[in-house]
Amino acid sequence: MTLAIDSNDPAIRAHAEAYRQASSAKRRQALIGIAVFIACVLLSARGAEVDLAKFFENIHRFPKYIYETLPTLRLSSLGADLAEWYWGLKGWLKLLWQTVLIAYVGTILGVAGAFLFCFAAAANLGRATWLRFVVRRYLEFCRTVPEIVFALIFVIAFGLGPLPGVLAIAIHTMGALGKLFSEVVENIDLKPVDGVTAAGGSWWQIVRFAVVPQVLSNFASYALLRFEINVRGASIMGFVGAGGIGQDLIEAIRKFYFTDVSAILLLIIVAVMLIDYATERLRHALLSLEHGR
Repeated sequence: MTLAIDSNDPAIRAHAEAYRQASSAKRRQALIGIAVFIACVLLSARGAEVDLAKFFENIHRFPKYIYETLPTLRLSSLGADLAEWYWGLKGWLKLLWQTVLIAYVGTILGVAGAFLFCFAAAANLGRATWLRFVVRRYLEFCRTVPEIVFALIFVIAFGLGPLPGVLAIAIHTMGALGKLFSEVVENIDLKPVDGVTAAGGSWWQIVRFAVVPQVLSNFASYALLRFEINVRGASIMGFVGAGGIGQDLIEAIRKFYFTDVSAILLLIIVAVMLIDYATERLRHALLSLEHGR
């Protein structure tokens, strides 16, 4: 059974007109938003001195450089060509392992610092306002300064080697995870907190028995994700002498050892892919345990 609609009905016409006006208003808002976005992009490009003519004039150099880094591999002498390409494999693997260790130790230290500070930075645990303000600003400072800048400062202070890289990654990780951890804490169920408070528990007991059990799996998931990021970050720490495979990579780039560049980059890519895959599986396993699946 169908209902006949009288298009001449004043009520129907009023609704149709209201719908048309609302649709027109949304279209105008969308067009205005697009225009504002384009204007902001153009102004930003002008402020950043983006020269499109220069970009298109020199864009061919990028694929040319990539092509020059590729080795010559012939099927008749594939083994010898691969051996020549990866002539420094033993040393590169040692530096790559050092890079992974720099990222690992830096992540562990950063996670520990973020864990200690995140509860004071959370707004729902009732700490002093001034303390929360100070902790949040400190975490902002730690994650705002780039890792490479921290590494350069620590190289000047402690000399060349892995230590500056570890410290740089630890500080930046603490700032980044401190914010994420505090947001996780702010989204917990407050019923266990009220229960421990009603039982006369101290602030530390509230954190230990009511907060940590709720957030631990998310903390571990974020820490694993950060470890993936830190492996990539540790790969360039050698640019300023802070240890790892980045030191050989920047040397190869500066001296135009083209095939060495591609060999080292391929090692880094494979290592990061394997670590990403392993940590992704661990994160999914932790989330599955949390949700009882």
